[in-house]
Amino acid sequence: MARKGRPDPGPNRFPIAGGEAELLRDADRDGGWMLLVGGVPQSYVDLSDPTYLDFEYMRLMGDVVDALAPAGRALDAVHVGGAGCTLPRYVAATRPGSRQIVLEQDGALVRLVRERLPVKGVAGLRIRVADGRGGVAALPDAADDLVVMDAFAEASMPVELATREFVLDAARVLRPGGAYLVNVADGFRLPFARRVAATVRSVFPHALLMGDPGVLRGRRFGNLIVAASREPLPVAELTRRAAGGIVRARLVEGGDLTAFCAGAAPLLDGEDVTVPVPPPQVFGRS
Repeated sequence: MARKGRPDPGPNRFPIAGGEAELLRDADRDGGWMLLVGGVPQSYVDLSDPTYLDFEYMRLMGDVVDALAPAGRALDAVHVGGAGCTLPRYVAATRPGSRQIVLEQDGALVRLVRERLPVKGVAGLRIRVADGRGGVAALPDAADDLVVMDAFAEASMPVELATREFVLDAARVLRPGGAYLVNVADGFRLPFARRVAATVRSVFPHALLMGDPGVLRGRRFGNLIVAASREPLPVAELTRRAAGGIVRARLVEGGDLTAFCAGAAPLLDGEDVTVPVPPPQVFGRS
C-alpha cells in the first residue's frame, strides 16, 4: 500500500530508493523508452538500437567516446551513475569487447532497469550497487580507459562527486592516456559549472568543455560536458563533431576555458556548496 498522501504508482510508475521512477514508451521509436526519476528525465534507451542517443548531452558524450580511440577498439570503462545505462550500451555496441562497470547506489532502480530495460545481453557490462565515492575507491589503480561521472539526484549533481578529492581518485583509476568525462547541469551565469571545470582542470593538464551555445553563455539551464585527460584530447575532431551535429554545440578549450574558469575555485570536500536546481518550467513542472 502506498504511503499516506502519496498516490499509488501507475502501471509505469515504480517506487525506488530515490523516490519514484517512471517509464514512458516513445511512440515514434519501437524500442524507445524514457526513464524519469521524480519527474526528471534521466535516460533515453532504445532497446532496438543502442547506438541511438536521444539526449543532446548524451550525444556529446558519445562523440567523446568515439574520438578517444580508433573506431571499434575496446575500452575498459567505469560509469558513476547508471540509470538506464544508455552510454554503457552505446560503448558495448560500438566497441565490442569492452569491459564496463556501472556504479549505481539505488538498488531498486537497478532491479527496475534489469527487469524492464534488460541489460543481460549487453556484453561485458556489470552493475554494482554502490555509491560513487565508495565504488571508485574500491577500484584498482590504472585499470581503465574511461571514467564517466553522470550521477544525479533527480536534477542535481551530488556535490560529493564533484570535489577535487573525488576527481583525484577517479584519475588514480585511469591509465595514462585515459579520459575523465563529466555531465554537469547549471543555469544562469554557470557558477557551479565553472567550479566543476576548475576542479577537473586542477587535476588533469588537458581539458575541454562542450555544450549548447545558449547554455554555455549562461542564458538557460542545461547540461554541459567536461572531458579531461593527462594526455592531449582530440580537440580538432571533437570541434568538428560538435559543429556538425544535428544539434550544434560549441567546444571551449585552451585560453577560452581558462577565461571560463577565471575566479572559480576548485570544489573541496566539506564545503557548503549550493548545487543548482533547474527552474520548474524546464521539465514542465509547476
